[in-house]
Amino acid sequence: MSLDGFVTGPNPGTENGLGDGGMPIHAWVFGDDPADQAVLADAVEFSGAVVMGRNLFDVIDGPGGWNDEMGYGARHVANPPFFVVTHRAPDSVRLEKLDFTFVTGGVGAAVEAARAVCPAEKNVVIMGGGDVIRQALDDKVLDELVLHVSPIVLGAGTPLFHDIARHELRQVDVRVSKYATHIRFACR
Repeated sequence: MSLDGFVTGPNPGTENGLGDGGMPIHAWVFGDDPADQAVLADAVEFSGAVVMGRNLFDVIDGPGGWNDEMGYGARHVANPPFFVVTHRAPDSVRLEKLDFTFVTGGVGAAVEAARAVCPAEKNVVIMGGGDVIRQALDDKVLDELVLHVSPIVLGAGTPLFHDIARHELRQVDVRVSKYATHIRFACR
């Protein structure tokens, strides 16, 4: 996210996933800083199942989205099962090699389905978008919240914490690079 709390710039969409001017939010993912690469490698290693929202799915499954060289985990392409929170499953999926399950019962149901298939030694990861993360926090289905804060002020876009309840978290880890500050919070 940006310093001012946005997870995309203005005008995000299937052809413009991070919105106008939003690419610097993910500079840490594609950079060469060892701290960033360690955070990304750890995240991929411990992802046993992934939950995401429909808007994010539409971006990654779109023509400019993921491919065999760049997918979940960026260059550390991994293939955990994915659970998409949606009101309606899409008619088709471009990324047929990946395991997508479309869940219409809300974020809690998607997390429950992901937990059912996640190996015990791994984690269920809620990838985004912002509204799915907000719902998961408000529904108290998160054990941890990890923020990757990039040194950019966007001024507008998709806020991570819009219309959210009050939550007190406990900071348990911070890693800093030239591209981001990675902060891990305990939620309970």
